[in-house]
Amino acid sequence: MFRRIGSTVVRHPVWTIVAWLIAAVAIVATAPSLPSNSDESSFLPKSYESIKAADLQEKAFPSAFTPSAIALYQRTDGGRLTAADKKDVARITSELSAKHIDQVQKVVPGQPSKDGRYTMTLVQMDSKNAGQPKQADAAKILRDDVKQLAKGTDLDVKLGGSAAQALDQQDSSKRGQALIGIGTFVIILVTLLIIFRAPILAVLPLILIGVVSAIANGLIAYATKLFGLQANSSISSILIVVLFGVGTDYFLFLMFRYRERLRAGDEPKEAMVNAVGRVGEAIASAAGAVIIAFLALALSTLGFLKQMGPALAIAVTVTLIAGLTLIPAVVSLIGPKVFWPSKTWQREPENARFAALGRGVQRRPALTAAVSGLVLVALSLGILGYKATFDLASGSMPKTKESMVVQDEMQKAYSAGAAAPTDVYLSSTDGKPLDRSGFDAYARRLGAVDGVASARMSQVNKAGTTADFTVTLKYEASTDKAIDAVGRVRDVAHSDAPDGTEAVVGGMSSIYKDIDAAVNHDYRTVFPVAAVLIMLILGLLLRSVVAPWYLIASVGLGFGATLGATVWIFQEGQGKPGLMFMLPVIMYLFVVAIGTDYNILMIARLREEAREGREPREAAGMALRHAGPTVAAAGFILAATFATMMLAGNSLLTEMGFAVSFGIAVAAFVMAMFFTPSLTALIGHAAWWPGHGDRAEEAAAGGAVSDQVSGGEDRSGVAQQDPAGRRR
Repeated sequence: MFRRIGSTVVRHPVWTIVAWLIAAVAIVATAPSLPSNSDESSFLPKSYESIKAADLQEKAFPSAFTPSAIALYQRTDGGRLTAADKKDVARITSELSAKHIDQVQKVVPGQPSKDGRYTMTLVQMDSKNAGQPKQADAAKILRDDVKQLAKGTDLDVKLGGSAAQALDQQDSSKRGQALIGIGTFVIILVTLLIIFRAPILAVLPLILIGVVSAIANGLIAYATKLFGLQANSSISSILIVVLFGVGTDYFLFLMFRYRERLRAGDEPKEAMVNAVGRVGEAIASAAGAVIIAFLALALSTLGFLKQMGPALAIAVTVTLIAGLTLIPAVVSLIGPKVFWPSKTWQREPENARFAALGRGVQRRPALTAAVSGLVLVALSLGILGYKATFDLASGSMPKTKESMVVQDEMQKAYSAGAAAPTDVYLSSTDGKPLDRSGFDAYARRLGAVDGVASARMSQVNKAGTTADFTVTLKYEASTDKAIDAVGRVRDVAHSDAPDGTEAVVGGMSSIYKDIDAAVNHDYRTVFPVAAVLIMLILGLLLRSVVAPWYLIASVGLGFGATLGATVWIFQEGQGKPGLMFMLPVIMYLFVVAIGTDYNILMIARLREEAREGREPREAAGMALRHAGPTVAAAGFILAATFATMMLAGNSLLTEMGFAVSFGIAVAAFVMAMFFTPSLTALIGHAAWWPGHGDRAEEAAAGGAVSDQVSGGEDRSGVAQQDPAGRRR
C-alpha cells in the first residue's frame, strides 16, 4: 500500500503540491477563529459538586456579587491610607462605575485591610462570559482607566482578579508562543544543517510543516466549533511544538531512507518510491500510536484535556498525510539536489560510534538491558515524592505579572482565602422555606472546621429556600491546604445539614478539589486505554503477541523515569510545592506515544536485519548501527523543540517542556538504542511469536519482496542491499 502511495505521488508531484496548496487556502480562509477559555470551572462536567453549586448560585442568587476584577490600592510610600486617600478611592470607584464598560455589571467599594494600608474596589462582570476573551478585554480597559483616574494622587493601584489574570495569561501566552516558535525554527534549522550540510534540506521541512500547521489549525478550529469543545491558550504553544517536532521526525525518517536508497544505486524517483514503501509503515504505525494516545484524552473528564486530545490527534494526522504525500512530492521534484552542496549523501559513512554501540549490544545484551533498565528504575523512584498543584493562573504566567502581584499582596494584607471565599449553599429538599433558627449554629460548626478563618450566613434567596454561607479559608484557594480544608468543609456541611435540607459547596477551592478527583479518574481511565490501543498497533505492525508487552513496559519505565526526574528537579531542587496537576497525563501521552515512535523505528529495522538472515544478537547490533543515527537525530530535534517551551516564562510550560523533552531523550537514547534492542536480542526468535516475522525464509517466500518496513528486495527489481547499504 505504501509503495503505491509513493509511486502515485512521485508520478504526479505537481498535482500533489497544488492539491495541498488549494486545501491550505480553502481551510485557512473559511476556518472559524479558535475560541479560548481560562475559566477553570468550565473544565469540569456538571456532575461535580462545585459545578452544581455554581448552577445553584446562578438560580438562587442571580444578582449575587462575585468579583471578576479587584483594584487594590496602597500608598506610594507604603504607609497607612489617609482620609484623603480613602476619598480618592471612593471617587475612583464612582467614576469607574459611571463609565459603563462592556461586561462590567457592578463596581463597589471593598473592605480595607486590618493594618489600614490597603483597600479595594470590586468589579462584577457577566458570569455567563467568565473566562472568555471579551472579559480579558474589559480587564484591559479597567486597568488603563483605574490607573488614569489615580494619577495625581498618592495612590498606587493594581488590577487583579480572574479577569485580570486571564488578560495577563493571554499576554504571557503570546510572548511564550513567539519564543517557542522562534526557538523551534532555530533548533530545527541548525540541527538539520549540521546533519545534512544542505541548506535546502534544512529549510524545506520548516516551509512544508508551516503549510501543514495552517491546515491543522483550521481543522482544529472547525472541530472545536462543531463539537463545542473548550480551548485554552496553552494548546497553541503545544501545537507549535508537536507539529514541527513530530513533522521533522517523519521528515527525517523519510530522508534517511531516501538517502540510503540513493546510495544503494536507485534512480532518484525510484529511490523516493522505495523510501516511502519501506519506511511508510513505520511512519504510519508511529503516527497511529501518537494519534491513538492523544484520542484517549477524549475519555478525560477535564474540558482542557478533552480539547487537547482531538486537537493534537488532528495535527498528527495531517502531519502523517504530509509525510507520505507532500514531502515525497516536493523532494522528488528537487531530486538529489536537495542535498546540495554536500557530497556526503553519495557514500555510506562508517557510523563508527553507532557501529561500536551496536557491537556492544550484540556482545553483551544482558548487561546492556540490566544497566539501561536500572537507570530507568532509579529515576522512577522520584515518583514517590510527587505532589500536584492546581494554581493554573500563576502556573501559566510569571509571578511578576500585575494580577499575580495583586494575588500575593492580598494574601499578605487579608486572609489568604479572602480573594476566593468558599460558599456553602443550604437548600430545602421539599421546596418549603428554610428554618432560620438553626443558621447561627450551622455557621459556627462550619467556622470550627480546621483550616477555616471565618464562616457566616450572608444571604437567603427571595423564596427563602436557599441560604448562602460564606466560608473564608486560612489558605490561598489553590494550595493543598485549602483543598484539604474544603474537603473537611464538605464533610461538615453535608453531615450537619438540618433535616429536610441539602448542602453543596462551591468556590475556587471546591473546583480545584473536583479537578483533583477528575485527574485521578483520568489516571485510571486514560492511561490503560492508551496503553492497550498502542499495544494493538504494535501487535498489528510486528505480527507478534510477545514484543508489544516488553515494548510498552519499556515505555512505561521511561514515563516513570521522566516523572521521577521532573519531581527531583522542580520539587526537590527548586523547592516547588508540587507539579502542575495535568502534567503526568500530558507527559504520559507524549512520552508513551512518541517514545513508541522510536521503538517502532528501531524494532522495524531490527526485523529487517533479521530477515537478511542474521541471528537475533547480530540483527540487534546492525539495527543500532543503521537506525541509530536516525533515532538520535530525530530524538535530539524533538527533545530540543519541546525544550523551547521552557522559554515561555511560566511554570506550566517550563515543567511541561522539561518533562517531555527529558522523556523523549530517554525514549531515544536509552530505550530505543539500548533497552529495546538488547531485550529483543535476549528473547531471540520468541519475540516474534506466534508469527515468524524475523525469519529470512519468510521474506523470500513467493519470490516477491516486501515493500514494507520489513525490507528485502523491491518489487521494482532493485537489488537488495547489504547491511551497509551497498548493492549486492
